[in-house]
Amino acid sequence: MGSHAKLARSDPVLAGLIERLGRLSFETRRRGRPRADSYGTLLRSVVGQQLSAKAAATIYDRVLALFDGATPSPGQLLAVDVAALRATGLSGRKVEYVRDLAAHALSGELELDRLGELPDEEVIAEITAVRGFGVWSAQMFLMFHLERPDVLPTGDLGIRRAVQSEYGLAELPDADELTRIAEPWRPQRTLACIYLWESLHNLPA
Repeated sequence: MGSHAKLARSDPVLAGLIERLGRLSFETRRRGRPRADSYGTLLRSVVGQQLSAKAAATIYDRVLALFDGATPSPGQLLAVDVAALRATGLSGRKVEYVRDLAAHALSGELELDRLGELPDEEVIAEITAVRGFGVWSAQMFLMFHLERPDVLPTGDLGIRRAVQSEYGLAELPDADELTRIAEPWRPQRTLACIYLWESLHNLPA
């Protein structure tokens, strides 16, 4: 039995979403954007924090322009003058974050080449040791870069809104309630979240 069929059998609400939205996948959520290497993915993530998708893309492209359009190596990024990074539109704090990411990668504290081999919790621990990266950012990396199948970002507002709507809850579920609702989705909680995020396109703003 495929993952979609198993998820549909696990929960009638998810079964309804799968019937309504069709066959979704990791690619659906990535909207056709190619996957970068691990370092490039994390760099783009920290650059884009708390920005609209358009603003994040603009600033990220300016950062890449400092390196002839390519993702800089950690050493290259650390060698660039801080003022040049600020001129791309990065805030002072984000300059600190991208430099801390580069330093962790260069020192080997962030084991970029081994992240794909580590259990989910160890990946989260390594990423959140870098300034500017919280659990949610690490979970997004797990879900959409490493394509781990059973991740549940309980702090994600979109997931909470979708669950409130689809399950007819009076209030947004907290982490404990969301974890309880999601228990039947194991080991396909990532796929369930993709359906829940996609369902938000049909909700009133």
